[in-house]
Amino acid sequence: MPRLSSKVDKDKKLVRVGAAVRARRKELGISQEVLAAISGVERSNMGKIERGENNLSVLNLVRIADALECKAADILIAANI
Repeated sequence: MPRLSSKVDKDKKLVRVGAAVRARRKELGISQEVLAAISGVERSNMGKIERGENNLSVLNLVRIADALECKAADILIAANI
């Protein structure tokens, strides 16, 4: 199985995960900068994650979910994955 990157993500899974992160962030009323600071993910990387341009690690998904006060599974479910 080829490594998943934004260039071969034909099902738009990364875009859907990013959209789920953005939606939850907006529900909480926090900026990308605040989410990045709380989660420990670089702000520029956070923008790429939200746009589906970056294949985030499981560890970063968990860090982001913790910062968004939800479970990583909730983000994946919201992304229909």
